[in-house]
Amino acid sequence: MPETIGFIGLGLMGKPMAANLLKAGYPVVVNSRSQGPVEELVAAGARRGASPADVARQATRIITMVPDSPDVELVLDGPNGAFSALQPGTIVIDMSSIAPAVARRLADKAAALGAVMLDAPVSGGDIGAINGTLSIMVGGDAAAFATVKPIFDVLGNPEKVIHIGGPGAGQLCKLCNQMVIGGTLAVAAEALALAKKSGVDAGKVREALLGGFAQSRVLEVHGDRALKGTFKPGFKTHLFAKDMRNVVATLAELECPAPVTAVVQQLLHATMAAGRGEDDNSIMAKTVFDIAGLR
Repeated sequence: MPETIGFIGLGLMGKPMAANLLKAGYPVVVNSRSQGPVEELVAAGARRGASPADVARQATRIITMVPDSPDVELVLDGPNGAFSALQPGTIVIDMSSIAPAVARRLADKAAALGAVMLDAPVSGGDIGAINGTLSIMVGGDAAAFATVKPIFDVLGNPEKVIHIGGPGAGQLCKLCNQMVIGGTLAVAAEALALAKKSGVDAGKVREALLGGFAQSRVLEVHGDRALKGTFKPGFKTHLFAKDMRNVVATLAELECPAPVTAVVQQLLHATMAAGRGEDDNSIMAKTVFDIAGLR
């Protein structure tokens, strides 16, 4: 029988991910701050975990998928957290997007408790989570990665599940991912704004660009959302802003210049200031359109 998997955090991403594990035949124990998704998954065959510690008592493979570094620290190392009840040999997989330094610190704590922790943030948004086609960037022990690779292969595209390096390497890779997404989204929005202001059909410009070297997943998905004005998340802007704060902090820590990312960060500040934090992060394109005088 497949090993039991504990899943903590059943939000926009976590709920479909846990559902995919259930569909693949894994016994799943779930816990989340909101009880609605817990009830849905229990109805689908999951077991309820009363707390993160209770999840740890029932499973030696534990996945966390929560919003930010403090949330991961709370469900793992806080009162009644999973670390308080870890079984020997447990592999903890944090699939949230958090600061690399926090990932390394929690990995050290897990090791001291006789467990192994992998940081495994994802890319692909809710579409990838629902379809089980996420890109997964993994940091931590290589042997532990090999052990849980079949679990990753249910949640993501097996060809895009990549062991990056030691603890924190997965989170560092995710920061690089967000830099590329932010930069691509900003310049794609500028290109579409130019098309609109010139009177050219921006939809056809996008279609032509998708056939050439400028093609990207961002232009394909976010470009379409920008032109249609449909910004249902997806991946919420306030979470993207959190990731970019981690980017900026890590750049400063390593004294690594990133002038393009600095401009993207300011566009993101403007997007948040306009009250768009709950919309999909592609709504940053609307900020660019606003600056261009396109209403």
